[in-house]
Order: sequence, then C-alpha cells, then structure tokens
Amino acid sequence: MSIVKQALRAGRHALPKADPNFGAPIDTSHGPILYVEGISVSFDGFKALNDLNLYVDDGELRCIIGPNGAGKTTMMDVITGKTRPDEGSVFFGQSINLLELSEHQIARGGIGRKFQKPTIFEALTVYENLELATAANKRVWSTLTRELNGAQKDRIEEVLHTIGLITQRHQDAGALSHGQKQWLEIGMLLMQEPRVLLVDEPVAGMTGEEVEHTAQLLTSLAGKHSVIVVEHDMAFVRSIARTVTVLHQGSVLAEGSMDQVQNDPKVIEVYLGET
Repeated sequence: MSIVKQALRAGRHALPKADPNFGAPIDTSHGPILYVEGISVSFDGFKALNDLNLYVDDGELRCIIGPNGAGKTTMMDVITGKTRPDEGSVFFGQSINLLELSEHQIARGGIGRKFQKPTIFEALTVYENLELATAANKRVWSTLTRELNGAQKDRIEEVLHTIGLITQRHQDAGALSHGQKQWLEIGMLLMQEPRVLLVDEPVAGMTGEEVEHTAQLLTSLAGKHSVIVVEHDMAFVRSIARTVTVLHQGSVLAEGSMDQVQNDPKVIEVYLGET
C-alpha cells in the first residue's frame, strides 16, 4: 500500500496540492520578514483585532502573550490566510502580499503553522510522517509516486536529530508521548522548509522534561527560521524569550524583553498581576 493511501486510511485530510506559481525569493534586505500593519478584524460587532501592528525580523524568536480574548489566535489566522481582515496589510518580506493568497499558497510559500493539538498520521511511523511531509513540499511533489532521493533522505535524518526522535523513527506515531507528537508535527513543518514558523501553545500538557526539550528545540530553530510562539506558560516564555509582545483587546499593549514587559505597569494591571 502506498504511503498516501496509508495516510488517507489514517483518517487525516488529504494534503493540499502544491502551487507551482508561488515561491519567489523572500526579500528581507530592507526590513523584517513579516509585516502586520493596521489589522482590524470584527466578529458580530466584537473587535478581535484593533489596528494591530507587528513586525518580526528574519531569524527572530518572538513570544506572543496576552489574556484570553486578546487576539492571539485571530492574529495567526490572519497571517496564515484563514481569516481575512476588515482593514490593514500583511506582507511576507517586502513584496509578497499575504492577503492576496490562499491558505494553501501561504503554507506552501514558507509560513508554517503548528496548532495546539498535534495533527499527525498516528497510523504511520515517525519516519513515514516525515516522508509524507517531504512529498507535500511543492518542490518535490512528485515523490508521492517515487522513492525519495538521497538529499531528501538526508533531510529526514537531519530533522529526526533536530526534533530528538531518531530512536523512535520506526515507531507508530500514535504510540508517542504527547510531547513527542508535538515535536513530530514541528518536524513535519520543518520538512517543508518554512521561513516563518507559528507555534500555538506548544507546551500545554507536557511533562517538565518535555517542556525543557521543547525550549531547546525552539531556540535551536531561531536563526534559520523566524519562530513566533504563542504561549500562556510564563515560566516557559521566560526560558526562551528574546522579545515578547503582549496583546490586549486586539492591539499591542507592550513589547520588549521579558523583564521589561513584566515590569510594565500596563501589563501588570491587565495580565500578569501584581506578583
């Protein structure tokens, strides 16, 4: 049975077709890799985002925090094309207008998103999950019908080492721990070589050891990738944070180092508390 048929039998939606017309070089020579400017989104009169401005540099690790309803999920939905804003602009580099692209085009074009609940092929092995993610890459779509070449196999080995699952390569993904499933999904995104990686609450439900490994994994990805982490666990954020953006009522309330935002009176009032 082919790996594609196994994946479909595993119960996950079929992978979207690649877009051969998308893939121009991302220009970051004059500024950030991601521009979110003046974004507003309303749902039935409720303003989920209100003139939101966010700028992320190439290779940066950015943490986004904020109370429930601050607009964190809506912000990610706009960046990845799931939600269209009422106004504003979102650019990938200096020339790619994300608001003109579909979700699939954005995903194939270099922006990967990991949701809080891992979405992997549990009936397939760890290696087969990464193999299928390789086939989903727009540059190697034809691998769905032929064997992987040496470079692709080398890339899988590299990602296995990166995510710390080299000894689990032949294990069914469904038998992995919660944390290992999260790392596998990150690995599947890495197989598609994203320039920007959005990670939603990666340590929810993890053991202390898994949290520590996740912190090491995400910090190791910064530099080659721009990593945007949305998280509620303040101890985890402090362990990885370089720049922290605090959202409140759909706008940026504060931005800076973890120490700076924790000591900001506005942040203390609306989110972190007096302690």
